[in-house]
Amino acid sequence: MKRILLVLTLTVLSSLALGAQELTTRKAALDSTLLGRDIFNAIGAGVKVEQSTEIRSAVAKYIESNKAKTLTGYRIRVYYDNSPQARDRSESIAASLREQYPELGVYRSFQSPNYKVLIGDFRSKDEALRVFNALRKVYPTAYIIKDAINYPL
Repeated sequence: MKRILLVLTLTVLSSLALGAQELTTRKAALDSTLLGRDIFNAIGAGVKVEQSTEIRSAVAKYIESNKAKTLTGYRIRVYYDNSPQARDRSESIAASLREQYPELGVYRSFQSPNYKVLIGDFRSKDEALRVFNALRKVYPTAYIIKDAINYPL
């Protein structure tokens, strides 16, 4: 009787563990397919979505509240220098990057005595690597750093 109860308990626990693993895998796959995409663009043509103005207002407020949040992610440090020309050089690099990559955030900062220019709000290192491979031809000293990034909208 004890053996039957033990086998039954182990069977139930193992099936629960497998079910939880499947759920985690499905959730991760779903999240990555919609990352950075508007849900209305992901639905496709021919689908009509009807919603009240209260829902649109609530979503707009939610997006607005997330603008102040940050999370840990990756950015590409394109420039870092403390020479006398560093201020002018960092301004020109930031302007050039904003022109080349208008969809990515470009961040220019000063931490005494250094000027830095960073680009991107990447949630994974893989996303950062795609842009990094294009940038390193022009900026050979660029590298990927872990940083607090803006919350994705």
